[in-house]
Amino acid sequence: MARASAADRLTEHYAGAGELPACTVLSGDEILLLTEAADAYRAAALRLGCAERTHLVMDARSDWSTALAASQNTSLFGDLRLLEISVPTGKPGKTGADTLQKLAAMAGDGHLPDVRILIRLPQLDRATQQAKWVQVLKAGAAWTDIPSIPRTALPDWIAARLERQGHTADAETLAWLADKVEGNLLAAHQEIQKLALLHPAGPLGLEQVQAAVLNVARYNLYDLRDAMLLGQADRALTVLRGLQAEGEALLLVLWAVGEEIRILARLAPHARSGLDAALRAQRLFGAREKLARQALARVPAAAWAPALRHAHEIDRIIKGIPVAGRLQDPWDELERLVMRIATAGSPRR
Repeated sequence: MARASAADRLTEHYAGAGELPACTVLSGDEILLLTEAADAYRAAALRLGCAERTHLVMDARSDWSTALAASQNTSLFGDLRLLEISVPTGKPGKTGADTLQKLAAMAGDGHLPDVRILIRLPQLDRATQQAKWVQVLKAGAAWTDIPSIPRTALPDWIAARLERQGHTADAETLAWLADKVEGNLLAAHQEIQKLALLHPAGPLGLEQVQAAVLNVARYNLYDLRDAMLLGQADRALTVLRGLQAEGEALLLVLWAVGEEIRILARLAPHARSGLDAALRAQRLFGAREKLARQALARVPAAAWAPALRHAHEIDRIIKGIPVAGRLQDPWDELERLVMRIATAGSPRR
């Protein structure tokens, strides 16, 4: 039997929990795992009598008085209530930090006996982890960091997910599937669910899995973004051509590429000084922040503005307006733009 991940063990814990802490914090960058843990927590809360749920998505600019007010609302029937606060940026601001501390203290002191608080955060950077509000929450709440699944552990994770639906697969099949999803747990989750629809419980052969996985769209806009910003020119070109072959809308692909270039053009003047604040202003955190930093370090600052103009020119070509010096086929010109960023800063051959 495949070993369960920390995230899976957490969801199993909630499934059998007889009580929930007054205040719980879930933190992690893997969207699938964080969502599943929160779903399991909500299911446990409902089972234990939380008939009402208030969900607030907050950041440094939010009105945090609404969170305090929500904690004070009384249930019409005296039932338990769930107050869920999501801070997707991980930056609540001073007022938010003070409010989170106050809520955790009130819950810990028993002043909110009919409320269960769930706080959702991304994986926090090192500086934020040292902040007072984080230390207070870690001391006073049930804090759980949900680790990502490393690439080396992905075959075991896939095996455990297959076992849930009554499937098994050998090491070769698991390794092949892990390679195809390239560390993307959401993609892996979708493929595993698809296999449940296509095949009855029992062992799965490599050919069965290959037939199921290869018979769908293999590329997405995030693949293109990542390859372009990481300077993986060959992969970026493969993904772009794959998107074209699969019928992805050209305007959507251009928007995805152009939006990344637009953001990085804004960040480029701050690459040598003030980058941390600029990244926060653009709301880049976690994996996206890392990608942006790598791209800014590789691509000359002067390259971003011309690249942004290039994206605008492709938009004109799509609308049927010829642009001097550009190809007539917008897909071909988009290849040029993607290669412009993917190869920038690379040594000439």
